[in-house]
Amino acid sequence: LAYMVGMMIIGYVVGKINIKGSADYLVAGRRMGLFMVAFSLSANNIGGGSTTGLAQKAFGAWGVSAIWYVLAASLAMIPLAYFAPKIRKTMAVTIPEVVGRRFGKLSSNFTAVLSVLSLFCLTSSQIGASGAVINALIPTIPLNVCLLLAGFVTIFYTTFGGMIADQVSDLIQFGIILVGLAIATPIVLKHAGGWAAISAALPGEKLNMTQIGWASIIGYFFNYFCTFLCGPEMVSRFETCKDEKTAVRASFLCAILMAAMAIFPTLLGLAAFALKDQLPGLAENGSNAMMVVTGTYAPGIITGLISAAIICATMSSADSNLLCMSTMIINDIYPGFGGKKKLNDKQTIFYTRLCNVIAALIAMCISMFGVSLVAMNTFAFGIRCAGPFAAYGLGLAVPKATKNSGLISIFTGTIAFVVWQLLSNGGTLWFMMPVVFGSLVSVITFYVVNLIEWKRGVPAAPSAY
Repeated sequence: LAYMVGMMIIGYVVGKINIKGSADYLVAGRRMGLFMVAFSLSANNIGGGSTTGLAQKAFGAWGVSAIWYVLAASLAMIPLAYFAPKIRKTMAVTIPEVVGRRFGKLSSNFTAVLSVLSLFCLTSSQIGASGAVINALIPTIPLNVCLLLAGFVTIFYTTFGGMIADQVSDLIQFGIILVGLAIATPIVLKHAGGWAAISAALPGEKLNMTQIGWASIIGYFFNYFCTFLCGPEMVSRFETCKDEKTAVRASFLCAILMAAMAIFPTLLGLAAFALKDQLPGLAENGSNAMMVVTGTYAPGIITGLISAAIICATMSSADSNLLCMSTMIINDIYPGFGGKKKLNDKQTIFYTRLCNVIAALIAMCISMFGVSLVAMNTFAFGIRCAGPFAAYGLGLAVPKATKNSGLISIFTGTIAFVVWQLLSNGGTLWFMMPVVFGSLVSVITFYVVNLIEWKRGVPAAPSAY
């Protein structure tokens, strides 16, 4: 509770001191340095699923191969370093803005609608996940009260502090999780008798680094790369960089930070399995493995800090999605669908803040209906990325691309994603996740249309920069 109050104070203070105009509120004045951006990128990818969820996977059938669940994401940041300076060079605020520059108003509007729909789903699921984490750690507080608490904190510091508060809170949250786990893990391993004792207590298959299979590992890598390149919360971080070199370096540093984060929850999940007979209160499926094993063996202050940081890291994903959604509504949806009045700086900040509050309140209500978080997240990540993947990513990298190549690829990629989502029931089919299949179709369409139109002498679309 003290930690969440601290996050709200950060939002309030930043809003009063640092927010001078809409650029400060939306893209942190484009003056963020290496560590702020890298830690913020990492925090956006690390939440409950990548900490407590990762430990649960290691405790269960995945064993040590669970490390790939986060390690694949860290590796996906490496090729993203190629696109990072191009994203910063656009000097844009949103993805639809860049798509619109190259491929026209219809492309921009469709991309904006897909992105807002996706971000709304993600905001609802992340508030739900934050409430569930609070409820799991403090079961005496009813779940609905936890959801309201998580939603209120998210609204408060996002609405007041904007992107600057978002990144400051990300830096603190990720730093505490990383340091807390780095301290707790050796303590837990020591109590378990060291790695030799743990490995001796584990079944052989749990020590197989490729237990989940190379197809799944490669699938996760492409899944993360697709969702990162067209993820508004990731793109917005690159847009806040003080220059293009910072964007490149932040990608590589983020990869290192996430690789480090992949190690600790995996080891804690394995230690919990080896010590399961000595851990009262451990869930049979290992859902609370990380918190039980650290709570049993690590100092209380360390467990408390990790718990608080995980709650707030989960909320940090919600605030990023919320801010990106509100920004797109004001920056892209409003002018793209007939808004004729040009908003000044104060109006832009006011209406973006108002969108934050309204959207978060609706998202809080939806989160109380108990919709499957996995299903909502799978749909949300895919619907925003698959269609615009080629138009945005390759639109930055292929100067001669024609207008129709971007527009058509958005539609074909989106349709392909929806079809694959239905055929696979949101899972994997023929070793491909729906978002990867949709992105692949959008890339193929992009190049096929370009090859046809280049032969016909069709001129290139306007620059993205």
